[in-house]
Amino acid sequence: MMKQKLFDEFTQKISETIANSPAKDIEKNVKSLMGSAFTKMDLVTREEFDIQQHVLVKTREQLTALEERVSELEKQLSVAKE
Repeated sequence: MMKQKLFDEFTQKISETIANSPAKDIEKNVKSLMGSAFTKMDLVTREEFDIQQHVLVKTREQLTALEERVSELEKQLSVAKE
């Protein structure tokens, strides 16, 4: 029982020391710096990325279908000219 109390007190003291140390301030500053850098990078969310990826897939499908249709129409036009 005494050992557990001693361990708990020791753990609490270490936690207090870390919370009051410059390491905590450094962590806050680094997080702030990184947040600022990410904001400047104009990043998109995963949801926005997934939506745009879906739009791109649909657009590619439509483009392929249109290319095939144009090709068929060109063949029909060349046959009609002959």
